[in-house]
Amino acid sequence: MTTARPRSAPRWPALGHLPRDARDVLFLLAVIGWTILPHLPHVPLWCGLLAAAVLAGRALLAVRSAPLPSRWLLAALLALAIGLTLNSHRTLLGKEAGVTLLVVLMVLKTLELRARRDALVVFFLGFFLVLTNFLYSQSLPVAAAMIVSVWGLLTALVLAHMPVGQPALREAGRLAARTTLLGVPVMVLLFLLFPRMGPLWALPQDAAGRTGLSGTLTLGGVAEVANDESIAFRVRFRGPVPDTSRLYWRGPVLSSFDGREWHRLRRGMFGGGPPAELRTRGAPVAYEMTLEPSRLPLLPLLEATPAGSAGAPVIDGWRTLQRHDLEWTTERPVMDRLRFTAQAWPDFEHGPREAVISLQDHLSLPAGYNPRTLAWAAALRNDPRYLRADAATLTGAVLQHIRAGGYTYTLAPGVYGDDSGRHAIDEFWLDRKLGFCEHFATAFVVVMRALDVPARVVTGYQGADPVLQDGYVVVRQSYAHAWAEVWQAGRGWVRVDPTAAVAPDRVDRSQPLRPPPGLVAGALAGMSPALMAQWRNAWELVNNRWNQWVLNYSRAQQFDLLQRLGVQAPRWEDLALLLVVLASTAALAGAAWALWDRQRRDPWERLQARVRQRLAALGVRAAPHEGPRTLAGRVRQQLGARGEPVAAAMEALDALRYGRDAARRPSPAWWRAFTRAAAAAQRPG
Repeated sequence: MTTARPRSAPRWPALGHLPRDARDVLFLLAVIGWTILPHLPHVPLWCGLLAAAVLAGRALLAVRSAPLPSRWLLAALLALAIGLTLNSHRTLLGKEAGVTLLVVLMVLKTLELRARRDALVVFFLGFFLVLTNFLYSQSLPVAAAMIVSVWGLLTALVLAHMPVGQPALREAGRLAARTTLLGVPVMVLLFLLFPRMGPLWALPQDAAGRTGLSGTLTLGGVAEVANDESIAFRVRFRGPVPDTSRLYWRGPVLSSFDGREWHRLRRGMFGGGPPAELRTRGAPVAYEMTLEPSRLPLLPLLEATPAGSAGAPVIDGWRTLQRHDLEWTTERPVMDRLRFTAQAWPDFEHGPREAVISLQDHLSLPAGYNPRTLAWAAALRNDPRYLRADAATLTGAVLQHIRAGGYTYTLAPGVYGDDSGRHAIDEFWLDRKLGFCEHFATAFVVVMRALDVPARVVTGYQGADPVLQDGYVVVRQSYAHAWAEVWQAGRGWVRVDPTAAVAPDRVDRSQPLRPPPGLVAGALAGMSPALMAQWRNAWELVNNRWNQWVLNYSRAQQFDLLQRLGVQAPRWEDLALLLVVLASTAALAGAAWALWDRQRRDPWERLQARVRQRLAALGVRAAPHEGPRTLAGRVRQQLGARGEPVAAAMEALDALRYGRDAARRPSPAWWRAFTRAAAAAQRPG
């Protein structure tokens, strides 16, 4: 006969078989890990690895019910973390170093959870970590993730203040959720009325902040962002949306060419240069723009938005200036989401009508570059048809050459020029003839300058999504575009878009080229392109409302709210007074509720009082401190067999109140059964 070997206990037993305090610790560790997770891209690699190792080790200690490490080990880990922080950030002060140390302190504190006060420190550190996530991003997904963190921390806080095993995790989670919901009106009140100097989160915005524009341009630079479907800005027009072919959003104006790269002219930057000579006609187009962070000191406004008028953009805390070339600049890079109003006149002229010395800046070409293109332009100029042609006629001739010359508009034309980038225009204009918008714009400008016509490159955005989102026109990074301006006597600078000569749909119908989709996105789009578009539009709609109603809630909107409430001329004092009145009313209401709640009694206490009254009618003495099981024994002792149903009911009450499956409230069915048993015991014989 053989005896079976006893199975060794599993190293990681099922959660249901763990002690309740171990499960509570595991839940808290999971919440901490969830809260730290968004920090990982922003803290040093060693910090993330240390946090993961400490949390995993603490979980192992909880599962095995092993003792916590000594304070000497904690001190050594803390000293190591401080040294690594100094090495990574060169300081212990500032946002980056502070967040790194906060993560380290949070995870190390879990190694000394010996008393309730230790748990409270962990909770408060956790709430600070929740707040610091918004230093990097205030997006809707981050906010939703932090709501989960707050709920988890509140649930763990409830468990820490209850006896072990009471209440269950599910009940603690419900209590935390109800408590949070009770605080929502106060949070909304503070959000709406607490005075602010600018938008709600005047902090670095959602991390990257990308743009299809820059202060320079090389061949292929705009094509690189054609696959970027992120939103550059949203616009709500106060009237009909202009035709797509008129939606030119002006960015950097590039006039200086070194043979490889186009740059702005150095004169006329912020704080200097001649004023813009802008002449407008017709009715203006009023619009409101919500600009995403771009990391560039510019505003891509609709052409042409004049300065010094009621329609010029005004942004609280920002200084803006229109350059002589109609480009709108800001004093610092746009790192925050901005919302402002402006007016544009799509029918406009600008620049000097007569030749001036400054036009020479727009005729210069670097020596030794693109000789074949210059020779082609010279041949055109010497053509008898164009010997005395003006700028408009020469412009038309070059555009006709693009239309009929076998050029192709493509997103992937390849690399032009040799290793040094020389003669790239020659190769595009005369050989391969494959290009994106910047190829056509830059080559066109080089040809026009070779024809002695002042010309320059303008970058920005052209067009917008054809379908409105919640009333907003959406302009994506993929709408980044480059076009040209030529100077004509009597008119000034005139917009010319060479891309429209070879790909009119790009301008007239706002249909930019799209790169081939990835494997997964291509499969989904292949099954249902409409569904993919609906999902994207739905998400962007929700995200836009979050941006407009929460992140961009500003002082002006607070004053608008006061006006709707009847305040004729809102001031800071009105906001403060209203906030104090509402907060005092809420405090008085809370005090009244607390006073009323104090008069209420626990439902179990009320039931036990009624039980004692029934037992007194049967002649059984029952003291307030005596439990149901004690009273059941006394009923049997005094009433004998006649009181057995009453005693059984009392034992059932004990199980309901203190048993493993204890109920939160007394059962009405039990009370009915008890009253029937008491009535039967009260009858004689």
